[in-house]
Amino acid sequence: MSGRGVSRILTIGATALGAFYLGSHFERQKRIDGPDGGSPRLPGLPTFGTVSAASLIPAQESNVSLAATPSRIGQIMKYGFPGLDNVRSHSDYVLSYDRRNRVPHWVFEHLTPDSVAKNDAVDRAKCDFKQDESIHPYFRSQNTDYRRSGYDRGHMAAAGNHRLHQKHCEETFYLSNMAPQVGQGFNRDAWNTLEMHVRKLTKIYPNVYVCTGPLYLPRKEDDGKTYVKYEVIGANTVAVPTHFYKVVVSEATDQKLHMEAYVMPNQVISNDTPISVFQVPPETVERAAGLLFFDQMNRKQLATVNGKKV
Repeated sequence: MSGRGVSRILTIGATALGAFYLGSHFERQKRIDGPDGGSPRLPGLPTFGTVSAASLIPAQESNVSLAATPSRIGQIMKYGFPGLDNVRSHSDYVLSYDRRNRVPHWVFEHLTPDSVAKNDAVDRAKCDFKQDESIHPYFRSQNTDYRRSGYDRGHMAAAGNHRLHQKHCEETFYLSNMAPQVGQGFNRDAWNTLEMHVRKLTKIYPNVYVCTGPLYLPRKEDDGKTYVKYEVIGANTVAVPTHFYKVVVSEATDQKLHMEAYVMPNQVISNDTPISVFQVPPETVERAAGLLFFDQMNRKQLATVNGKKV
């Protein structure tokens, strides 16, 4: 990509995220340690204990679907839930579903060298996109919504991250794990590059935790006003996000933690654009998404953010 092209992407990102960043900077300065010396808290806001697998209440009471074993949920959500809206689990990932927009709020994964390794017993070609029948029919997306829409059914939990068992891979094809993504130039290219980067982190770190989801960012228009606008597709009016995020924490053998955060526009991106162009402060994503990522993480263990020492 030419310097002008990269500059254009950076300008788009700066316009959309700039308003969030300033507030995030001051918010970060105001955070204080929780009573256990662990994750920081915002003064004046209520605090919550760690939401563990053992403390999850029955699905009919909490909208939490316990398809995965409690111990696996505990592993995946080791560092806390970003939010608790319509949380449900599958055998190898956990998600929060956005009923209004028919896409996830967030999807959480725990990757290991074994889970991403090539496995001849797992065949992606045998996986079919399917509606998630655990979602109320009013709020489901369907394959017909995507048909002839011009968008791919973009995985939030990537199929390539779940290769231990065929079932794990198949469950990534639930439409509750999808959001509309530009195909050529994004889902099949730049976004895929980011997914591969996250998988490669397992060659360095034994445990990698990743949270992925959509964003709907504001943009100033010709009248000088700022709007949040996005397309919807299909009879079920599935929202087309303007951007997508990934927030990643890699756990080293010495228990040090390394965090990365990315926001990418849902548009064609040249293959020669480095993913580092899309790195942003994690708290910027939190403000934009209305979520708190890795909130139960002990900040004293955090060694780097986007490759820089903290």
